Amino acid sequence: MHKKIDFQNCNYLCFFATYIQNINFMILYIRLLKESFSFAINALRNNKLRTLLSLLGVTVGIFSIIAVLAAVDSLKKNIVDSLDGMDKNTIYLFKYSFGPTDVEEWKRDQFPHVKYEEFQYLQKNMDDIDKISFNFFTNNQTIKYDDNTVNSIRVKPSTNEFFEIEPFKVEKGRLFNEAESNSGTAVIVIGSEVADGLFQGNEPIGKQIRLYGQRYTVIGVLKKMGENTFGDSNDVAVFLPVNNIRKLYGDNSNIFTPAILVKPKEGVDIEEFKAELTNKVRNVRGLRAGEINNFFVNILSGFTDFIDDIIGQMNVAGWGISIFSLLVGGFGIANIMFVSVKERTNLIGIQKALGAKNRFILFQFLFEAVILAMFGGLIGILLVWIIAMILTSALDFEFVLSTSNIILGSSLSIIIGLISGILPAISASKLDPVEAIRTGM
Repeated sequence: MHKKIDFQNCNYLCFFATYIQNINFMILYIRLLKESFSFAINALRNNKLRTLLSLLGVTVGIFSIIAVLAAVDSLKKNIVDSLDGMDKNTIYLFKYSFGPTDVEEWKRDQFPHVKYEEFQYLQKNMDDIDKISFNFFTNNQTIKYDDNTVNSIRVKPSTNEFFEIEPFKVEKGRLFNEAESNSGTAVIVIGSEVADGLFQGNEPIGKQIRLYGQRYTVIGVLKKMGENTFGDSNDVAVFLPVNNIRKLYGDNSNIFTPAILVKPKEGVDIEEFKAELTNKVRNVRGLRAGEINNFFVNILSGFTDFIDDIIGQMNVAGWGISIFSLLVGGFGIANIMFVSVKERTNLIGIQKALGAKNRFILFQFLFEAVILAMFGGLIGILLVWIIAMILTSALDFEFVLSTSNIILGSSLSIIIGLISGILPAISASKLDPVEAIRTGM
């Protein structure tokens, strides 16, 4: 009588046998990789000078790429931080353009300055304006209090609405109000460094300082903010009513450049708002159809886009230079690996004669190339980090080495190692053992 075959148990046994076989294969493969790695490390140790020279090329390449990317990222971060708190839709209306323009320079030079009356007109006749201010841009000045003098102070005359367009934080006192702004009262708000330089720890509120040959009463001190990317800091600036300056110098002084700052209401279509603003200014100036605008409507977001374009170009240029450096480093590794194969031809033949598989030889040389490139990349990244720390400490500028750049640098190192080592590794793995031993003797 025949026994009934249990097919289910048979399937289980077959599956188990296959599983064990796969585990053994994985162990064997891991051992193979480990031995290949050990051979690669020993080869690098035995040729220290060659290893050092190979590292140098990759180090320079990775250093170049990561240094450029870190510098660009740092610049972008500092620009973003400098504009933090400001509405990116803020508009600067005046005779100059933030970016490139098709208008010839001689025509731009003939453009009239914006006027206070135009500011008042826009203030009354545009419904979608949230805040609007009239400002003067001017040269740095010297400020005095008794025997104390502070030089190179940025003077920023404006209407009171300016404090609601840009972010301001008051340490002591207050900002000037609408009544003081309209009447041109001789009051002034000063930055923290100006306060330190003039009063040296003493109470500044209520004191009178001299500027433009006039006396101004200090009513407020701003919180310290530090210098931004554009070299502009409210710490070394003072703010006073623009109408006070208009009383002293009038509206046509060459030392002042007037500008109208406009902050649209939230949710307004910016392009439509810009078109309406342009038409209003054209109407008040009496420009006829066909005549070009004799003013520029600069949107802050457009300025940031312009900066982004410049940063993008810097990235492209940096990548171009860095890739060239990496190619040089990659060719250097490939050349040295071919030399290494040539020198170890006899050893390769002996290994193969003793039973070493082609993949063992291939991994041996491939690991060597990858390890070289990885170490070179890590040294390059470390150098960037050290320099970034030094520059951040020495300068008032934060250099950032992001995690993404570290990962990118490490990945590029591995890729360079694989690309530069693959051909020498293949050539080594395909050597005939008999010919290899004979050639190496």
